[in-house]
Amino acid sequence: MSGSAELPSNWGRWGERDERGTLNLITPEVRARAVTEARSGRTVSIARPVPTSPLVAGPTAPLGADSIGAMQAALFTGSSPVGTAELIVMLTHHPELTHFDSLVHQVVDGKVYPGVALEDAGGPGGYRHGSTAVFGQGVVTRGVLVDLAADGPLPEGHGVTGAELEEACARAGVEVRAGDALVVRGGWDYAACLDRRVPGMTLDAVLWMHRHDVAVYAGDIGDARPPVEPGVFAPLHRVGLARLGMPLIDVADPTGLAAACAEEGRATFLFVAAPPRLGAASGVPVNPLAIF
Repeated sequence: MSGSAELPSNWGRWGERDERGTLNLITPEVRARAVTEARSGRTVSIARPVPTSPLVAGPTAPLGADSIGAMQAALFTGSSPVGTAELIVMLTHHPELTHFDSLVHQVVDGKVYPGVALEDAGGPGGYRHGSTAVFGQGVVTRGVLVDLAADGPLPEGHGVTGAELEEACARAGVEVRAGDALVVRGGWDYAACLDRRVPGMTLDAVLWMHRHDVAVYAGDIGDARPPVEPGVFAPLHRVGLARLGMPLIDVADPTGLAAACAEEGRATFLFVAAPPRLGAASGVPVNPLAIF
């Protein structure tokens, strides 16, 4: 990425061995205020359903077969079973699986947030630094829906700017506060559009998130594919995650959330994301919830 020395960074902001990144912005006071957003008790999932295939379809799939995000196989529990069980294999960064990216997921010049050498962070057997272990207590904060698809899906190959995020917030009558989770709807099904020019965030949009101290990003769009800015590759991941330490929830589905926000008459809600307490990994499946 050109001009990397001029890119914004939170390296050192919370210490040289920090593993929480922008989750540090979610203070007890921020969480306490966020809980007041739950007034009607309505709950909406922001995750997409996870399709599964028989485990045999994975290792023995023919060349050119579609990638599979989750595979399962029934386990033998007796010739006259009193229960059922299965083995499930999941590819954590698959485009069909809503998942949390941990801070070790992106490497910049051989280092991961906030400047820890990758070899010191871990390896093939698991990660000691910046892993999914940080999500073990869950993420609870105020969520803000930024609906960029109110008039239809974003155009193919569109680069979202900070001004567009600001305008969408103004239309919704909401101001993003430090520690908020930003949920963006672009109107795209990422997994179904792998052969199209998917819209995504520009560096300008990531800078806007940095100025507003966004704690978590979730959306049905992320980085544009292919990139829309010369010399700038995957700014949401390469800058937002790797340099700012902002955890990302990839492949979210805010469709139901947008409908709920319209019916509730507001774009804010209690945001709760509590993935399995899986440590030592770079990503983990998650089912984020909006509670009104």
